[in-house]
Parts: sequence; C-alpha cells; structure tokens
Amino acid sequence: MDIDRIVESFHPLERKVFPALTKEKTVQEVAGETGLQEVEVMRTFQWLENKNLVTLKEKISEIANLGKNGILYAKKGLPERRFLEAIEDKPLDLDQVAKTAGLEKEEIGASLGALKGKAAINVKSEKGKTTASITEQGKKLLAKGFFEEDFLRKKFPLSISELREEEKFALANLRKRKDIVIAATAKIKSAELTDLGRKAVQKAKVAEKFEDRLTHEMLLSGEWKDRKFRRYDVKINVPAVYAGKKQHYRIFLDEVRRKFVSLGFREITGPIVETDFWNMDALYMPQFHSARDIHDAYYIKEPQYGKLDEKLVERVKQAHENGFGTGSKGWRYEFDVKRTHRHLLRTQTTACSARLLASKELKIPGKYFAIARCFRHDVIDATHLADFNQIEGFVIDENLNFRHLMGLLKTLAEEFCHTEEVKITPAYFPFTEPSAELHAKHPQLGWIELGGSGIFRPEMLKPLGIDKPVIAWGIGIDRLAMFRLGLNDIRELFSHDLKFLRNAKVI
Repeated sequence: MDIDRIVESFHPLERKVFPALTKEKTVQEVAGETGLQEVEVMRTFQWLENKNLVTLKEKISEIANLGKNGILYAKKGLPERRFLEAIEDKPLDLDQVAKTAGLEKEEIGASLGALKGKAAINVKSEKGKTTASITEQGKKLLAKGFFEEDFLRKKFPLSISELREEEKFALANLRKRKDIVIAATAKIKSAELTDLGRKAVQKAKVAEKFEDRLTHEMLLSGEWKDRKFRRYDVKINVPAVYAGKKQHYRIFLDEVRRKFVSLGFREITGPIVETDFWNMDALYMPQFHSARDIHDAYYIKEPQYGKLDEKLVERVKQAHENGFGTGSKGWRYEFDVKRTHRHLLRTQTTACSARLLASKELKIPGKYFAIARCFRHDVIDATHLADFNQIEGFVIDENLNFRHLMGLLKTLAEEFCHTEEVKITPAYFPFTEPSAELHAKHPQLGWIELGGSGIFRPEMLKPLGIDKPVIAWGIGIDRLAMFRLGLNDIRELFSHDLKFLRNAKVI
C-alpha cells in the first residue's frame, strides 16, 4: 500500500489527530492535546481505522466526573476553605460565617463535618448561637491547601483505576457529599498505531500543509501550480446518509393507485363512519349474519343513527324479505328498518361500491376501484390487524362472466405480489354468486388469503337500479404490500421505529 498516497489523502482532522498518536491514547487524551471535540476525535479514529493505520480498542472503566457542585467548587473553592477564611481573624457565629463566606445552609453543615474531622475548628454553643473558631491545625490546613481542591481542578472525566492513592482518597471523601463528584461506568475508546500506521507517522508529509479545495482565486492567480492538494479517496467508507423519503407503505399504495388508473380504472371513495345499510344491508347481507355481531364490527355510540334515502331502504328491505322480483325468495325474515340506520366503522370497502352503484355518477361500461381504511375486531398477529387497508373494485359491462373474474384475479396477484404461485378457491359471500377467494404463496409465511371476489347477486343489484352483470373483488392490500416489501410481519407496515423506517425497502 502506498503510504504517501494515504498521507496525502488525510482530512484536516486526520492531520491534527494522527501525529498525536505516538502511543496508544484515548479519545479524551487526544481531544485535550489537539483542542478538538471528542466527537471529532472519535470520527477521525474511525477514518484512520478504515485506512488500516490504527486499531481501535474499547474497555469498560469506572469514570469520575464533576457534578453541579463540583464544577462550582472547582472555580470558587470548597465551602470548608471559605468557611476557614471567614473565621481566620476572629471567631464568628454560623450566621455570620454564612454571610461572610456566601455559603448556603447545607454547605455550612457539610463544612462543619469536614473541618471537625480534620481538627481545623473549635465549635461552642452559647445562648442559642453556635460559634466557630479556627485552630492551629486549621491555619496550617488553610496555608497548605486542600488536596480535595487540587483533585477538583484536574481535567475530568478521570479513569478511577488510573488514580493515585491520594487521589482515590480525595475522590472517596468527595463522593460522600452531594453532587460534587459522580462516578459511573463508561466505555473508554482508544487508538493504537498499526505497523502501517507507525511507518506513516515517520513520513514528514504528515506535518505539511495540504489544500483541501481549489478556489476561484487560485485559478485566476495561478497559485494552484505551487500548492499541494489533498487526495480524495472515493472508495473509503462514509457515514450513511438518510435522506427524506416517503413512508415505505405509502409509496406502495401510490404505486397501486397509479397502476389501476393506468388500466382505465376510476378511483372511488366513501366515509369511514358508515351505516349498517351501506356497509351490509345494501350488499344483501342478512341482518342475522354473524359479521354484524359486536365482536366483529365497531358500532358508534353517538350519533347512533344516520340518514338514508327511505325509498332505497324500502327496495333493499323487500330484497331481503322476498327477493324483490329477482326470482329469489330473499332471506325470508322481517327486515329491521331502524337497525339499518345504525352507525358503525366501515368493515369493508364494498360499501364504497354499493354507494357508487346506487349513484348517478355510475357510468356503464365502467371500471372502478377504492383503497380504503377498514376496521374489524381481530386478534393482532403477524398477518392480522384491527384496522387495515383494503383495495376493492368492480367492473360493470354487458356479458361479463366468471372467466373474466378469474383472469382479473390472476392478473392482480401476479402484478402486485410478483408471484406466479396463485390459486383461486370456492367461497361464500352473501352478496356474490358464484364467489371465490384469492390465495398467493409468500416465501416465508406460505399460502396467504388475499381477499374475496365474485359476481354481485341480482338481489343486491336490482334494488340499486342495476340490470348489468358486475364482477367485484376485495383484497387485503396490507398483505399485498408484505409480498412486495419483503416483510414477515404486517405490523411493520405501520412501524414508528426510526431505524426500521430508515432501512425499509423502497420499491
């Protein structure tokens, strides 16, 4: 490896740090010698390690650092020093000492204990007042100085294992007192030169001045010819940059939306808070169906009921009770008109289809889709959520049949799951006949049900004013996204984990 080229590629920080590494040194030691911040030194250590010039080491050590009071006493002196200075000329009561020395009540108490232990003061109480006077030992202590103060003036943080015995004694005394010295376990990081690093240190070019950028003035004056410019290593590892981006699932939903629009589908929407009518009754789902149970749908307490077109409600009522002239006998039960007005959180996107089919906005022939949030009570696990997205759609035209539906389902699975392992199985839904379920094989989770489909029944369509065949499907798009994004847990689609979001696959 060409050492000259390595040295010539040094960043300005490396040119400051590298010459200081004549022996193994910690981040704190190098920061003190160079005047750099510790984060700059650590970053430089990593750069030098990438160039195989140093080996980074890490050890767990107990570290002493100054607390709030320690920082104050390192500047102003310990309270006991100021206490002694206040009574050096004459005895004073404690109130006078506090005023003269500028000490708080807690500091007076701490000073009394420390100075008594060193036989530096005499204390006596008369007439409710406590008076302190300095002893000969106290005068000697004042003249000699407090070794604890010398300790506080050191450059912190300090490794406790590297302290001398007298320094450990001072630390033990100070740790007994409030917020002067704080001891904690920390990782100490250091750098040691490699064989290549020791050879590079010997190069005089380390101390030479290199230019880091070519300026406009250098070009005009021609000075660039006499300057030495830093080499740039385009292969060296650099910190990851996390640029702003859309949330990974949002990107997928936008892609799905664009594809449907490009295929000639028109997007439709509907309210999240629906009525039983649009969510279930208009879909020819009987009012005694288990999906209406409180353990599946979330019903709204206030307002409990919504407004509906009563003429449309009457037609749907007849379809449930007698088939509404479709040749069917209906479900043959007494339809509850009040119940159909109840509010709930939408459980399926098919409610959007029902609204459009009954609307004047419907165009025949037509292709429509919706991406909508739905809510169902469920046990949350790797493939189920209580609130989820569905993609739903339908095609209305003359002469549509089940073969058209099967072809459409396979296209959807192959296009959006990027899998050729697809199967369509018979199913039952109250509002379609025939009905089918779409399954696709996930590489880790195996076969997953993506959604249901079928041809809307006449009992559903005729009350809405439709006399043309309609093929429809509803797919759990959250599970489709798991295929495309390579996820094994559906909850990761909505993760707030910053680390996960930064590294999430973008399609």
